[in-house]
Amino acid sequence: MDQADGVMAAVREVLGDAVLGGYLFGSAVAAGLRPASDIDVLVVSARPGSDDAKRRLIGRILPISGRGDPSGAARSVELTIVVQRDVVPWRYPPRLEFQYGDWWRSEFEAGAIAPWESPNPDVALLVEQVLGASEPLFGPPATELLDPVPPADVRRAMLDGIPGLLADLVGDERNVLLTFARIWATLETGRIWPKDQAADWVLARLPAGRGDVLAHASAIYLGEAAEDWGDLLSGVRPLVDHLHAEILEAAERRPAGR
Repeated sequence: MDQADGVMAAVREVLGDAVLGGYLFGSAVAAGLRPASDIDVLVVSARPGSDDAKRRLIGRILPISGRGDPSGAARSVELTIVVQRDVVPWRYPPRLEFQYGDWWRSEFEAGAIAPWESPNPDVALLVEQVLGASEPLFGPPATELLDPVPPADVRRAMLDGIPGLLADLVGDERNVLLTFARIWATLETGRIWPKDQAADWVLARLPAGRGDVLAHASAIYLGEAAEDWGDLLSGVRPLVDHLHAEILEAAERRPAGR
């Protein structure tokens, strides 16, 4: 995939021999890219990078990610870098060395180099996905560089991410709804689902009259509907509250520490 290879080339140019491996994962590998899918890349580094290296890397990614591409053809890039010694041996919560995502584009354009939080529970989910299904862009298979993530830490990471999702709900309705659906499906089944498949799993379990909002979120993700909520917007928060309650019940049945 040309865009993923471009991301990997930028990382290797900036970080040099510190790069141990780079992996394409997510929809591109697990279920096929959807119209709204990002290009997800995780890189394992031998050591932390300098602030200057982070600035240079951001400068390389901005023009090839999402709306930064003048051709308008590029997908948004989500690039995550972890230092191997921060995740091997595995411990929770894991540390995050670097992350580029277009949701931080305005911060990056304003000169920020580290708007993320570290330690960061989401790294557990990313590593789990890479170990479950990924394609090396550089280096050996991911299993040679990364430790397995215990199922209890996958569940814990999903629950720890909920406050941030709730804070982002207004303006990011589609992504938050689909992520809540994936959390519930994963807690119940032990599998991290692609977002549209998680929505299908949840839709089969929602009470009558509750499914229109989630079905619309899935249709937007699949490119089958415009990101226009209209009258459905009033149903977003009640559905999130319902999914949240289901998630908490599932977590009580399968506590994160077990």
